[in-house]
Amino acid sequence: MNDCMTTPWGEIALARHPEDPRERLRAWDASDAYLLRHLAEQDVALDGTVVVLGDRWGALVTALAAHGPTQITDSWLGQEATRANLARAGVAPGAVRLLTTQDPVPERIDVLLVRVPKSLALLEDQLQRLAPAVHAGTVVVGTGMVKEIHTSTLKLFERILGPVRTSLAEQKARLVFCVPDPSLKRPVNPWPYAYALPDDVGGPLSGRPVVNHAGVFCADRLDIGTRFLLGHLPRTSGTRRVVDLGCGNGVVGTAVALANPEAEVLFTDESFQAVASAEATYKANGVPGHAEFRVGDGLAGVADGSVDIVLNNPPFHSHQATTDATAWRMFTGARRALRPGGELWVVGNRHLGYHVKLKRLFGNAELVAGDRKFVVLRAVRQG
Repeated sequence: MNDCMTTPWGEIALARHPEDPRERLRAWDASDAYLLRHLAEQDVALDGTVVVLGDRWGALVTALAAHGPTQITDSWLGQEATRANLARAGVAPGAVRLLTTQDPVPERIDVLLVRVPKSLALLEDQLQRLAPAVHAGTVVVGTGMVKEIHTSTLKLFERILGPVRTSLAEQKARLVFCVPDPSLKRPVNPWPYAYALPDDVGGPLSGRPVVNHAGVFCADRLDIGTRFLLGHLPRTSGTRRVVDLGCGNGVVGTAVALANPEAEVLFTDESFQAVASAEATYKANGVPGHAEFRVGDGLAGVADGSVDIVLNNPPFHSHQATTDATAWRMFTGARRALRPGGELWVVGNRHLGYHVKLKRLFGNAELVAGDRKFVVLRAVRQG
């Protein structure tokens, strides 16, 4: 949905990526608008290096493009939306610097604007990475919806950067004001976090190492959906091309590669943190096979009919919104990329009813395994 956000400097048209006229979710919210109003009303000097962390769809850097801000994001989709929104606003290419959460940070930051992420771990990791570049005169302002800003959020700012206070709520949004304290002794950054899987996981990954960068789903433990899928993976042999779609920390694709070293495994996710985790997990296990690690929108860029098996544990949230749009895109992408006879294996909560979507798309859906909460489904591309 293409929508306009009113800013102190005029209206800007914004959209998420990929653009879909049926999409009803906006590319900005009240917290973005609140932060921009504050900057204008308080006449905050936007000189020097302006860094915007966690700008979800580019609303903030598009509005502030005249000041040459730097955006730092974990989302490939968010970065692509930002590029499109900047172009839509007539911003010259290169006027805004686009970085990922895996890139080196600017050496000095004079204004730090933080769109508080859903993941407290990601906020912790990124504040730790940015803190050395923050100085006593840096203006630090965080923003988020009231339901996203908790006591733990404020404590993170205090432990890593300095004292905080919050604004009054406006339209269910709130601001966080932080005064940097260069003398603060920061705790050690615990990310990335590595641990060994339990011995009873089943399959070749039992007891083996996993590496998680901050922000990856269930970064401190194996999520129960993935654990259920690990116990019911398809058996492959020979040079099969397998995709770990929405790979997260890569345990599913790594398990396949350990069981079949001849398999060619593609790990793909829209999260830069996730793909970095998958590559680290794969390398930590010393897998001898061939693997590719790609950040992007699902199977976009994968040739039609070139894949034998797609393994998928689709998300059903986009930030705070519950939606099946991502799962549907993953399923349709899988059908296009699979060879005739190729298989899509999906794990999901039983109540999500993925079998209905798979039958509509593939014409078939077989229940491989199930318990009270999860199901593993298999759909075969026909002809």
